[in-house]
Amino acid sequence: MNRGSEILVVEDDEAIATGLALNLKLAGYTPVVAGDGEQALEMIKEAPPRLILLDMNLPKMSGLDVLGELRRNGDRTPVIVLSARQDEFDKVGALRLGADDYVTKPFALAELLARVDAVLRRAGAVSEPLTGPVSRFGGCEVDFATRQVRRGSEEVKLTHLEFELLAYFLSNPSRVFSRERLLRDVWGQSTGSPRTVDNFVGQLRSKLEGTAEDPTHFVTVRGSGYRFDP
Repeated sequence: MNRGSEILVVEDDEAIATGLALNLKLAGYTPVVAGDGEQALEMIKEAPPRLILLDMNLPKMSGLDVLGELRRNGDRTPVIVLSARQDEFDKVGALRLGADDYVTKPFALAELLARVDAVLRRAGAVSEPLTGPVSRFGGCEVDFATRQVRRGSEEVKLTHLEFELLAYFLSNPSRVFSRERLLRDVWGQSTGSPRTVDNFVGQLRSKLEGTAEDPTHFVTVRGSGYRFDP
């Protein structure tokens, strides 16, 4: 079976997994289910899905361990983390490892499906190579055709959303954008936590500037949002 069109639900609670799979199917998706982290990695290795719904608390391997393994191996499949934990430390940890979104249980099904749709739209929008020039700033080089980013001689690995946010900034230099505007234009969300934007900007600073404390390019405009200075 070609799993390229499927959504992988990684959830050890059988009732939750069954409910998610049923509702994803009713929404027009093709769900498959893994009951633990090791099984999930095997299924992903066999044939990557379009998107992964990844529970944080799993037997054998935690959701964070699964996510970390995927990203270390260069797998950029979009991942939405599901967790009963509301601790901001867990959310920041998941986003820093490369999660595309984080949903806290219990969640409204309509909201989860909307987030699935938004993440898949973003992933679909970049499935074909982008045409455009190579952009350079501060020793960094961004190739829009290949979606490769280099800092000096080193390649920098960015998640889907990190690259989308970077591309948005590069396309709009010296303009100030509020967190709400960035959530709408980059994440495709009319609502959301401004902390999500803060975390992703922090990741870009860390990866592309080497510091989040005294940024030169991804600048905070106090009371307004963020600005990219080439």
